Amino acid sequence: MSILEIVGNFLLFALVFGMSATVDTECMKEQVKNRNAILLGIFCQFILLPFIGFATVNMMKLDATIGITLLVVTSSPGGSYSNWWCSLFNADLALSVAMTAISTILSVIALPVNLLLYAKFSYDADVISDLDWISVFVALGVVISAITLGLYMSYKCHSYKFNMIANKVGNIAGFLLIVFSATVTNTGDADSRIWSRHWTFYIAIIAPCLLGLTIASIMASLINLRKPERITVAVECCYQNVGIATSLALTMFEGNDLNEAMGVPFFYGLCEAFFVGTYCICCWKAGWSKAPANAPIWNILYVSYEVLEVEMREINEIEVSMSESSGGSGATPTEKLDGNVLMTYFSIVENKESTIAAPKTPSGQVSSKLPSRFRNTFDGALA
Repeated sequence: MSILEIVGNFLLFALVFGMSATVDTECMKEQVKNRNAILLGIFCQFILLPFIGFATVNMMKLDATIGITLLVVTSSPGGSYSNWWCSLFNADLALSVAMTAISTILSVIALPVNLLLYAKFSYDADVISDLDWISVFVALGVVISAITLGLYMSYKCHSYKFNMIANKVGNIAGFLLIVFSATVTNTGDADSRIWSRHWTFYIAIIAPCLLGLTIASIMASLINLRKPERITVAVECCYQNVGIATSLALTMFEGNDLNEAMGVPFFYGLCEAFFVGTYCICCWKAGWSKAPANAPIWNILYVSYEVLEVEMREINEIEVSMSESSGGSGATPTEKLDGNVLMTYFSIVENKESTIAAPKTPSGQVSSKLPSRFRNTFDGALA
């Protein structure tokens, strides 16, 4: 394995790990049961986008170096960057990671099947025999292991602060992977550099991204998914795991062929950044995302409202539990008997001998939003 492959796979692992470790595992469990969103995501991921890629390769008559790499991009599972963008623009990140995990596992079969099927109808047998399946499965293994470890760490650390830190690690890794791809694709001769290609190259890469985003968004709206979930499904459909195509290109091609092949995931990433970025900003301003529409843009890019939403939900449940325990009359609450963790948590302030599981460590960004009548009790319990 070359240095380039090692660096590419390391950044891919760091990106997926960071996004997975951002997710609250309870939210993840809820979204795995979201049948409509998951099934629509699978349809878009493994039927719609691969077919759009196949149609584009044949209509534009792309050569094998570019065409095979584009087929890998459109047949790949969602992940890495899709999680990054859902996190960055505060779509439903738990659903994004759930869809990534499911689609990555399914892609162990679906990716080779789609790639073999569409490559067979697009190119001759020699091209198909040159496909490096080992690099494909290595990239899939990297993604699966990163998701597993990220979710495990989120569960074990049980901390909103850890979720926030992991989110920033993933964002940094995503940026570095973009820089890495840009560097590799622009180191060849003048004709193979990204801005020196034939016009058919640009149209062929733009078409699957734009069509996938548009069609998935329409379909998600038609089946009445929640608005943050619509953003996630649309992003997951078009925002492919270009790290897999990058890894495949690094092992299959050399010289100028490598520079040309690397240009496909890199330029596809640029198209995703432009179209998905524009789409997410419009959705945020329209009130579709979890971030407030009137929040400063640097806030929505820096802060994970996925984490804050879960933390604020827990705080609101504490408020409701304490209100119910006092009966609204200011009476001293009794020790909780029905097993409600949050209510027992309030009881520990009144009865020091009560023993309960520790609450999740706060992120430190929402404690000031607690109602003043409960803030002292809450802060005292955390101390």
